[in-house]
Amino acid sequence: MTVISEIDPEFSPQITVVKVGGSAGINYDLVCDDIAALVRKGEKIVLVHGGSDETNRVSTALGHPPQVLTSPQGYTSRFTDTETLDIFCMVYAGKMNTRIVERLQKRGTNAVGLSGVDGRLLQGPRKSSVRSVVNGKQVLVRDDYTGKVETVNDSLLHLLLAAGYTPVISPPAISTEGEAINVDGDRASAMIARALGARQLVILSNVPGLLRTFPDESTLIRQLKFTNLDEALGFAEGRMKKKVLGASEALMGGVEQVIFGDARVAGCVSACMQGQGTVITR
Repeated sequence: MTVISEIDPEFSPQITVVKVGGSAGINYDLVCDDIAALVRKGEKIVLVHGGSDETNRVSTALGHPPQVLTSPQGYTSRFTDTETLDIFCMVYAGKMNTRIVERLQKRGTNAVGLSGVDGRLLQGPRKSSVRSVVNGKQVLVRDDYTGKVETVNDSLLHLLLAAGYTPVISPPAISTEGEAINVDGDRASAMIARALGARQLVILSNVPGLLRTFPDESTLIRQLKFTNLDEALGFAEGRMKKKVLGASEALMGGVEQVIFGDARVAGCVSACMQGQGTVITR
């Protein structure tokens, strides 16, 4: 009989979750170059991606331009009616996911594309309504197909990683009632990192990290403690607010480090894993 120790590195590889956003300016070729190089060295990577800029472009071209909701706390989200959900799925789980998997395959990485709907990979409740600020007043918005990830099918991801595959994951998620729902990719990546027991969550965007004064890149914050994240929410701009919230949720769930890094430069993932960007620790 062979007994496998819980700390045997051959059977308990360290997993890094990488989230790359979907804003303009992100260089997916450079991101995939680095991930492929890391996988060749034996790193276990789970890649989560966005697609917001391309979704906005396609939505506008199809005559259904994006609508943005702003919560009373200042968080922004995409209003997702049924038509928007179709466009969202088409871009995220279709074009973006397939093209990223294609890039990795060209670089010799045997990637597998998944949406959160596949195998109930990402699951959570659909929100019955969303509170939004319109013209200075709070309103309840209904008929919105959005939600929050509460559970992750980590056994599916472990199965793929153990077989030598690199999972590439995109929203949508699936609701507890079996509906596709739009979920925030940064917060979803935090839940994935928690579920997998990842040591690091790397969140890449089109800036070098968390900036104290956006868009001045000279104000990059290089080190941040978990206890200072509430303060960071006060000056984080736009989409960065959700990234800070995701970082907080990851750290609360046992992830040791969250690093915000720059998806516009070569070696971006490796640089983050070595402490460049904004490093947030417990």
